Amino acid sequence: MLTPEQEAWIDSLSDRVISIVPYDPHSQVLFRRVQKKIHSLLGEDVLVEQSGSTIFEIAGQNEIDIAIVVPKDKFPEYIPKLEVVYGPVRSNYPDRARFEVKEDEKKIDLKIVDVNHPNYVEGKVFDNYLKAHPEDLERFRILKEQCNGLTTKEYYRKKTEFINEILAKA
Repeated sequence: MLTPEQEAWIDSLSDRVISIVPYDPHSQVLFRRVQKKIHSLLGEDVLVEQSGSTIFEIAGQNEIDIAIVVPKDKFPEYIPKLEVVYGPVRSNYPDRARFEVKEDEKKIDLKIVDVNHPNYVEGKVFDNYLKAHPEDLERFRILKEQCNGLTTKEYYRKKTEFINEILAKA
C-alpha cells in the first residue's frame, strides 16, 4: 500500500522501460573513487555512503547510488562546491539535491541528503533490516530481477510497496 505522497510521486514518473542488470563488482571501486573526490571537496569528516542495490550486491538499474549525508543547513555551503565538479543540480527536493554523473561510463546517482529527514532515516531502517534478514533480502533480489522490462512507474510502485512492507515489520 502506498501513501498519497508516494502515489503522487509515482504518478510523476515516466513510462520509460527500465532494465535491471546483474550486480557489477567494479561498483565498489567506483564508489571509493567518488567518495575520495567528495572528501577532497568537502572534508574527510563528511559522511559519504553507498546506497541502493549495490550495497546488497544484487541486480539493479546499472547505476551506483551515493549519498552525501549532512544536516540540511550545510546544503548552501556544499552544493556550490559539488556543482564545480559535478555540474548543476539535476533535481532539488526539500530533503535532497541530486546530481547525475558518470565514472568510467557508469551512471552515478549522487545525492546530498538531509541526515534528519524521515526519508533518509527510513532508508537506513530498510537497509539495516535487509542486512539482518537474509530471507527478505532474497525476496527483494527476486522482486528487482522480476521488474526488468517494466516502466519506471511500475518498477517504483512495486519497489515502494515492498519497502513499505519491510518498514512496517522493522
